[in-house]
Amino acid sequence: MPAASSQPHSFSPVGSAARPKPSPDANASREAFLQVFKVFTFPRCQNCHPSGNSPLQGDDSHVHLQNVQRGKDGHGVYGMRCDACHQTANLPGEHMPPGNPKWSLPSPEHKMVFVGRSPLQLCRQLKDPKQTGGRSLQQLFEHVSSDDLVGRAWNPGDGRASPPLSRRETAAQRKTSTAAPPARSDPGPLSVSNALDDNGFGELISS
Repeated sequence: MPAASSQPHSFSPVGSAARPKPSPDANASREAFLQVFKVFTFPRCQNCHPSGNSPLQGDDSHVHLQNVQRGKDGHGVYGMRCDACHQTANLPGEHMPPGNPKWSLPSPEHKMVFVGRSPLQLCRQLKDPKQTGGRSLQQLFEHVSSDDLVGRAWNPGDGRASPPLSRRETAAQRKTSTAAPPARSDPGPLSVSNALDDNGFGELISS
């Protein structure tokens, strides 16, 4: 029997040999997006980005009571329009409806689902004009950084938790996540289950 080698073996993930190591910019892009992901999947954000046609409520993201529905324009249906309860500003009192003149869900044509998305899935979605209603990355950045409706996430009313990052921090991380130059035009097939570790994830975000 041949003697066992004294040299330590090194193992690489399947398929890793074919992929170049991500650049420092790509790593920064990926890490920044993961911070943004924590905000986007926090109840204050994902409650208005459900997979179905009913908004969610509360810090536990339960389905909205009263059988509220998205409607054709995202503002509800018939006598259950969003502005029937959500006024132009937050109502005083714990767990009272928060308010904004534009209170609504995304339209049914562009639902922009956050609930249940992995980081990779959400990244791809945000870069797909067919899913964003034609919005560019810059327009999506402005939506996060300056839209007064989105700003309600950081002023949610009494009894509700705010996202883990401030709005300014979220905007800064979002900017970093899209600032890195693409290392390659085609990031190749990526495993959703291994999105956090995939070498191509940073390039996908920044390209």
